[in-house]
Amino acid sequence: MAKKSRNEARLHRHFRVRKKIFGTPDRPRMNVFRSSTEIYVQVIDDFQGNTLASASSIDAELRPEMEGLSNTEQAQKVGQAIAERAKKVGINRVVFDRGGYKYIGRVKAMAEAAREGGLEF
Repeated sequence: MAKKSRNEARLHRHFRVRKKIFGTPDRPRMNVFRSSTEIYVQVIDDFQGNTLASASSIDAELRPEMEGLSNTEQAQKVGQAIAERAKKVGINRVVFDRGGYKYIGRVKAMAEAAREGGLEF
C-alpha cells in the first residue's frame, strides 16, 4: 500500500473531525484553510450551507496591510478581521474547525487573534 501524501493525511484527519463538528445557525463553524503562503477563514452555517463571514490574507481590504509581514503576523491580521466581520453579522460564538492542521503556528496565531477580537470557541 502506498504511503499517503501530507495533504491526503490532513484530509483524512479533517473528515474524521468533521463527523463530530457541525455548525448551527446560533453557533456556526469557523473553518481554516492554510496554503503554503496564504490563510483563509470562513464562518459557515452547515444547516443552510451558507458562508456567513470570511477573511483571508488575499482579501482586497487586508492585502495592503499584509506587505512585509511574516505568515504568522498575516494570520493574526486575518484572525482580527474574521472576529470583526462575524460580530457585524451578529455572531459571537463559533465551533472551531482547524481543518486537520495541527494547532500550532499560523493556525494558533489566527485562532488567538480571533479570540482576542471577541469570538468565543
